[in-house]
Amino acid sequence: MARYVAMLRGINVSGQKIIKMDRLRQLFESMAFTNVSTYIQSGNVIFDAEEADAATLRDRIVHELKEQLTFDIPVIIRTPAELQEVVQDTPYPTVNVDANEQRYVTFLSQVPTDAGLAKLDAAQSEVDEYHVKGLTVYLLIRKNYGDSKFSNNFIEKKLGMAATTRNWETVNKLIQLAGEG
Repeated sequence: MARYVAMLRGINVSGQKIIKMDRLRQLFESMAFTNVSTYIQSGNVIFDAEEADAATLRDRIVHELKEQLTFDIPVIIRTPAELQEVVQDTPYPTVNVDANEQRYVTFLSQVPTDAGLAKLDAAQSEVDEYHVKGLTVYLLIRKNYGDSKFSNNFIEKKLGMAATTRNWETVNKLIQLAGEG
């Protein structure tokens, strides 16, 4: 059995794609996953599965969610070890998080192309900073995330792929919760 964290993209936002976390947990349990738990309403699911291939697992989850809920939900899968590596590799380890500096992580569905990265580079500003490493975009937002041009939609559009963003506290909480399984 392997432990995974599934991060669903775009649920329970602005009254769209509403899924109660109890229902989401039940859906994952119906797929024969064990030790299923959810964390906050943004669609974070921690679970154990026999499947060793994350891409196959993701495709299975996406298909089942579409069948049961009748709408598409992009899903990003990471192991607890991969999340821990994201935290350890942060280019912003000494940031004193206050009202003017916030850290976010955007999890990508695939490694970005050079062309996509060039589009992000063209959008860099003094207000927002980012760093891409593999399947991860680290964000340092110096205003409110809602005012940042580096929104999840913006990153998806520039890179041409599915992605989902979590704040730094959520990433660390998911690591903690996944370790308890």
